Amino acid sequence: MPAVPPPPRTPPPLMADELPDGLVVADDVGRVIVFNRAAARLTNTPPEEAIGKFVSAVLPFRDDDGRDWWVFVDPYHGLATRTRHPERSLFLSDGTELLVSVGYVRDGRHGPVQRLVISLRGAQQRARLERSRAELVSTVAHELRSPLTSVKGFTATLLAKWHRFTDDQKVVMLETVNADADRVTRLITELLDVSRIESGRMEVHRELVDIPDRARKLIAGRVAAGEPEDKFRLEAAADLPGTWLDADKIDQILSNLVENAVRHGAGIVTVVVERARIGGDQAEAVAVSVRDQGEGIPPEMALRVFRQFWRGKRRGGTGLGLYIVKGLVEALGGDITVGRAPGGGAEFRFILPAGGPVA
Repeated sequence: MPAVPPPPRTPPPLMADELPDGLVVADDVGRVIVFNRAAARLTNTPPEEAIGKFVSAVLPFRDDDGRDWWVFVDPYHGLATRTRHPERSLFLSDGTELLVSVGYVRDGRHGPVQRLVISLRGAQQRARLERSRAELVSTVAHELRSPLTSVKGFTATLLAKWHRFTDDQKVVMLETVNADADRVTRLITELLDVSRIESGRMEVHRELVDIPDRARKLIAGRVAAGEPEDKFRLEAAADLPGTWLDADKIDQILSNLVENAVRHGAGIVTVVVERARIGGDQAEAVAVSVRDQGEGIPPEMALRVFRQFWRGKRRGGTGLGLYIVKGLVEALGGDITVGRAPGGGAEFRFILPAGGPVA
């Protein structure tokens, strides 16, 4: 007769000090009855100094306008229909900013307040996010200023002195305007991609994609634009499985990686497409490597290259290209890494799942 398994062990009750966020609970008259370790760390107040005191004295919150939050909100004598206050920034007496949310525990649906439950979080993460957004705005403004100034200058000059220029001079100026307009368009596209990646709204339109053929067309386009043919090499396996991917996003990934290799690397840029395995079930996949023959990327920098605004030694561009590449690869269900190429230089390698449209 099989042994009866023991009953599942009941987990211990959650202790306030185990919570990652600050927790403060005040009783029906406003005295602090719970003040966990995270709250002590965030407010620099030992729990023994907080327990038993009025919550408004322990947490002397003020809002952005400097008003006493407790007087302004009056949680114990305010509207009986209130159940919570959504998270917002409040400040302690020493200027410390905290993200505070408050919940009411009432006696009945609209009865008097029995307990006030206050959650505290540090504002450092939001401050870092705001700095990142400010840096993005600054970078975009800087990158837009140059081409827009050029477009405005050449356009104004042509309008004012059209008959003074030869046809060849007009062509050169219009070609410059066209190139700068393309640069602005690329930057706006990058910003839209960053927005979609951060919000999780990246759309994928799958179709059967021949990755070596996309790489071949990309290289042909760069050669037609004036780059030497022997600058590029394509190595593609003959027995690649079919891949249902987004052709436009594959083009964007390859274009960014090849551009990055040309700009920051040296020597021949090699694109290698081969079979691979992915996941715990070792499902079929296709691996694409873009290699150059430059100095490579130091191992300590490998984790930074896919961050926003990362730039190599040659400080060109917005620093968004590799961040977007990583987001696009992950949107297609793949993964990307950076390491050292077999012959030296940098190697960016991404692996994408193969198989039918369902996969």
